[in-house]
Amino acid sequence: MWMLLWTMYSVGAVPDEPQEIEVVTVVSRRTDRSVDLPASVHAISEQPAATHPNEIFSAAPGGWISRGSGQEHLTALRSPVLTGAGACGAFLYLENGIPVRPPGFCNVNNLFELIWERAEAHDVLLGPGSALHGSNALHGAINARMPGPGHSRQLRLDIGEHDLVTGHVELGGDQWVVSAVGTSSGSFRALEGYDQQKLYARYDFSWRGASVENWFSATNLNQETAGFILGFESYRDPELRRANLNPEAYRDNRAFRAASRWTWDHGDWSFELTPFARSNRMEFLQHFLPGKPLEENGQDSFGVQLLARRQFDTLELTAGLDLDHADGFLRQTQDGPVEDGSPFLIATRPAGAHYDYQVDALTQAIYGELLWNPVPAWTVAAGLRAERTDYSYDNRLADGNLREDGTACGFGGCLYNRPGDRDDDFSEIAPKFSLSRHFDDGSRAYVRLARGFRAPQATELYRLQRGQDVADLDSEILDAAEVGYKFSQGTLDGSLALFYMKKDNFIFRDADGFNVSDGATRHAGVEASLAWRPGDLWKVQATATLADHSYAFSRDAALGESIQSGNEVDTAPDRLGRVAATRLGLLGGRGTVEWIHQGDYFVDAANEHRYEGHDLFHLSWRRPFEAWSIELRLENLFNTRYAERADFAFGNYRYFPGQGRTWLVSLAYDG
Repeated sequence: MWMLLWTMYSVGAVPDEPQEIEVVTVVSRRTDRSVDLPASVHAISEQPAATHPNEIFSAAPGGWISRGSGQEHLTALRSPVLTGAGACGAFLYLENGIPVRPPGFCNVNNLFELIWERAEAHDVLLGPGSALHGSNALHGAINARMPGPGHSRQLRLDIGEHDLVTGHVELGGDQWVVSAVGTSSGSFRALEGYDQQKLYARYDFSWRGASVENWFSATNLNQETAGFILGFESYRDPELRRANLNPEAYRDNRAFRAASRWTWDHGDWSFELTPFARSNRMEFLQHFLPGKPLEENGQDSFGVQLLARRQFDTLELTAGLDLDHADGFLRQTQDGPVEDGSPFLIATRPAGAHYDYQVDALTQAIYGELLWNPVPAWTVAAGLRAERTDYSYDNRLADGNLREDGTACGFGGCLYNRPGDRDDDFSEIAPKFSLSRHFDDGSRAYVRLARGFRAPQATELYRLQRGQDVADLDSEILDAAEVGYKFSQGTLDGSLALFYMKKDNFIFRDADGFNVSDGATRHAGVEASLAWRPGDLWKVQATATLADHSYAFSRDAALGESIQSGNEVDTAPDRLGRVAATRLGLLGGRGTVEWIHQGDYFVDAANEHRYEGHDLFHLSWRRPFEAWSIELRLENLFNTRYAERADFAFGNYRYFPGQGRTWLVSLAYDG
């Protein structure tokens, strides 16, 4: 294999210049700033012919998208991989600067509602957002920058292992663009696969001095799901790793979004007004629960963002208002009785409806941000955001832990408990401050202090168990300090960041099965990124993260776990790294060797069981032919047996097994 690679490298050819890393980082159109932004923001614009967001976001230090079944995933950004009802609330997902879901109704698989395959770039913010970001911008944010109008005709066909077929199309003119992608794929695991379709359309125009951008997005996913495999290092077993212990499991998801952004100037002020609307429906079989109940959930929401900005000599003022209203629902229904298990298990999980509720939510926020340049080399930024979220909850079944018909379960009552109708509200104030110094050589150093927060999710408040009638929860609060350095000197670009974060009111389920918010975690580490061009034919990109994520409280938790202060948070590798070396002039194109490193981590809160980590190597080669190009990818070159994610629960190791060596061929036309 290495002899073959050396032979390919030695072949002279016409260079195919790789795209440079995008230097403009835009976490939101409302925060247009250059790389001088005093925060860890990384733009990913060089995107391979990927089949899952897991293959994209390792290009950002501290980023790990843990691949689940099909398009399912969990996110880690300067954090552990978080699970549970509110895990997704730790991250803010945006499309052109608009959150893809309202606060309180997140989805741990939010990236499959983004059209990440057709984005021009992805901006990844590590740590709390700015004053312009609200609830959920806790550990980080991901913004998909979708394509704008332009005369384009792009077609692409991807064919890969396990019956993967993906078609891409993009057409555009002076004022419009339409982009679509459709995928059908099987899997190396039995009875696992998915079909997915995504559409994005945008139309721009000018009216009475205002520039107007209008866009619409739609996504649809139909997936046959495979769950965990069981047993210590079962991902190494050639038969077990292909097994599907839950062939009946599935997930269907549909999402629609529309927005219109109006920008104009009036005197010394510039304004931006963005009304938007969203709708989502999802159903999936909870194959991981006894009785395998079906969950159906959805939300319809609308809102508006209003921003005003003015420049006063050395001072820039930004102020704004955000409104977001949502009408959400959740139903959980079990077709029949639990067939296996103890008498207690069977009696407390009856057939019929477990939950059926509606939640109206209104989030209101005001914010302000000042940017001051007292002297040309120094920048001081200060911001403040005040936000309030109001929930109005309506239970449509009998209150309490009763059967659907209102009768009592044995053994003291049913597992699933439904609170009575109630209203809840959460108000937070989040300050931000940064100081940055620009040097003559183009480098810059900064210090940043920021607070992030997230209100409890609707499921944490109203999807209760056992005897808990009220979830008396507080908003999670994360205070962060960061020191960073960014540079661009000749053939070398890079960044370095040291961070410390303290999260209070951490929400989890305790040993009584109650949702509580008296946990705390600490997060500290260093992140680095580097892009090096040693000559005309080579480019090397690297990211590295060394971090410690630990519990800062002691408590017995659900599933018999015992949390001790100082323990490492489970599913939190202390080392993440990526190196990609690209060679131009390789058989007329460019070839890339990529190394992905994931360190070991504990798989339980008690720190008694561990996953050893893994290293993966990938190859790719791309060559243009006038308007056409071809890309070949070989994933997991050495056919490593590894786990995409490891866990320990119910007395057993559990894994999502990683796929072996796979290939993909991509043929594209750009006219």
